[in-house]
Amino acid sequence: MFNIILFGPPGSGKGTQSEKLIVKYGLKHLSTGDLLRHEISRQTPLGLEAEAFIDLGQLVPDSVVINMISAALDEHRGIKGFLFDGFPRTTEQAKALDDLLLQKNESIALFISLEVSKEELVKRLLNRGLTSGRSDDINQEIINARIEEYKNKTSAVADYYRPFNKVVSVKGEGSIEEIFSSLCIAIDKKLSGQDI
Repeated sequence: MFNIILFGPPGSGKGTQSEKLIVKYGLKHLSTGDLLRHEISRQTPLGLEAEAFIDLGQLVPDSVVINMISAALDEHRGIKGFLFDGFPRTTEQAKALDDLLLQKNESIALFISLEVSKEELVKRLLNRGLTSGRSDDINQEIINARIEEYKNKTSAVADYYRPFNKVVSVKGEGSIEEIFSSLCIAIDKKLSGQDI
């Protein structure tokens, strides 16, 4: 299985690129937000546990999220790999994910970080705010805070994977096709066993 973590700040185009990568490489998109909604809508034991935390206004504990990921991995055996989106967000989550994957004789092959300048991110998010209806896309202070939070958390997760030669940065500016091409080059190098 070829598992990828795709990271990018808000407005980096991660969602757009994820869709293209899933199609090209036959990966299963694994978004923790989608997993939570799926488990809750099915009223599974994990979904009910998560819902109890959400109803109290609390974050769902990492252990519950990891158990949901474990269930998703088991449910989709035999696929080419997963594209992790939005997880892990902390070093602790990265370690927990690695431990889980190790139990299943799997691992993260590649951690890709989409790099976009702060000015470009702000411009994209403000533009997106004109049509998205998302209140967090129209307030520049909130946008700046989201970008700063992302930078602080992501650098730690990237630093965790760096000693394993799994981190690659890809320029997230240019046309959608140019960025996609850069992502594919990084993935193809890793797939062929070349150093990244």
